[in-house]
Amino acid sequence: MGKVLVVTGGSRGIGRAVCLLAAERGWTLCLSYVANREAADAVVREIEAKGGRALAVRSDVAVEADIAALFEAADRLGPLGGLVNNAGVVDRAARVEDMTAERLTRMMTTNVVGSFLCAAQAVRRMSTKHGGQGGAIVNLSSVAARLGGPNQYVDYAASKGAIDTFTTGLALEVAAEGIRVNAVAPGLIDTDIHASGGQPDRMARLGPSTPIGRAGTAEEVAAPIVWLLSDEASYTTGTIVTVSGGR
Repeated sequence: MGKVLVVTGGSRGIGRAVCLLAAERGWTLCLSYVANREAADAVVREIEAKGGRALAVRSDVAVEADIAALFEAADRLGPLGGLVNNAGVVDRAARVEDMTAERLTRMMTTNVVGSFLCAAQAVRRMSTKHGGQGGAIVNLSSVAARLGGPNQYVDYAASKGAIDTFTTGLALEVAAEGIRVNAVAPGLIDTDIHASGGQPDRMARLGPSTPIGRAGTAEEVAAPIVWLLSDEASYTTGTIVTVSGGR
């Protein structure tokens, strides 16, 4: 089997789509989930039914010890070759003056600090400086980083702006060590993260307003992520690929 790919938040939405497509392309999957073990196990079963290898690990990227345990589990599957920093949270629509420190801490810890700590674990394993064989990291950004999320998600947008900067800086830091670092910035994508933010109908309302006339699918985001992980993208690093239907 191929090298091991860690996908955080791999039980649903974009993360699930990445796991399924990457498994088809020969990766061995180590995916994390926080609460829905049934959904995570279903992804594993679907991969195994097609002859692939996968492991689901309960791991909250807001908890440093959980991150360490996730990568230790991945080590048991084989050499690490890739990381997709997909896990993230959104909150209910609010203006900045109504956001609490608790909300902001949760947002930044999960969306930013978690991505940093997962990348650190991956670099220690994949960098030629540390005896690794190289690899690829793909971070999940968002077009919200450019649009700002006014009157709804300025905190989420700011966290994704941090991911853009992180992607550029880390890419330059490890380029000579065999690791490529890129990001994918989705637009309006039809996943259940919107329901978790209190707007289950958000895609039905806003999708038709995009230049392409509809919301995107998780599979349409997974495709460029898996390409960036592949050898076909061997000369691509420090890049943010926008998948937004022209928005």
